[in-house]
Amino acid sequence: MNKEWFNEWFDSPYYHILYKNHDDDDARRVVDALLETLHLPPHARIMDLACGKGRHARYLAEKGFEVTGLDISPASILFARQFEQDGLTFFQHDMRLPFRINYYDAVMNMFTSFGYFEHDSDHLKTLKNIAKGLKMNGLFLLDYFNSIWVKAHMEEASVKTVEGIEFHMSRRIENGHVYKTVAFEAEGKSYKFQERVRLFELEDFRLLLDKVGMTITQTFGDYGLTPFDASGSKRLILVAQKTRIA
Repeated sequence: MNKEWFNEWFDSPYYHILYKNHDDDDARRVVDALLETLHLPPHARIMDLACGKGRHARYLAEKGFEVTGLDISPASILFARQFEQDGLTFFQHDMRLPFRINYYDAVMNMFTSFGYFEHDSDHLKTLKNIAKGLKMNGLFLLDYFNSIWVKAHMEEASVKTVEGIEFHMSRRIENGHVYKTVAFEAEGKSYKFQERVRLFELEDFRLLLDKVGMTITQTFGDYGLTPFDASGSKRLILVAQKTRIA
């Protein structure tokens, strides 16, 4: 497999510096809100897909769930494994590959950790694997940006300074994807990374999920779980249920 944009960027310490505002307290607030709507049974099995360094997975385990964290970044998983315990495990894994079959009560994918691939066949393959991993009637929670809002409010250029590093970011939309270039200097070196995310909309997800045997049951527009509004919501948070074997 060719080197893809997220392999190097997600393993970079500068990625975690740039996005350090996503802290543990934030993770706890978001998880608490989402669990209220999922109504999972005690000790439910949950997959945190694209778990990063395991913020959400660790908190879910504290609440008594059996949690598996998966991420493609070896560096993130190496960090997360220091927190492993009974009911909390982490694995380096590519979401395009199956993991466990008919095992999980819920799969969670947080903070726009989907849509990274060049070809939609890989996105569909990922959703098939999620469906296979779920028990019948299991739940998939996807936290994505609202592509309609992104297209209407995209900031073409911005600068963000974190820990003394000045990150210069530029954005463009091309062929159904939003591209973000991140350029900066650190420790005497110049760096440039590019992110690419597919601009999936709610109807796109509805069609894709139907293909893999899942049905959308709820949609929200933010972490306060207000109703989703296509033109006004910044997030698209959806809950889908596995209703059949596709």
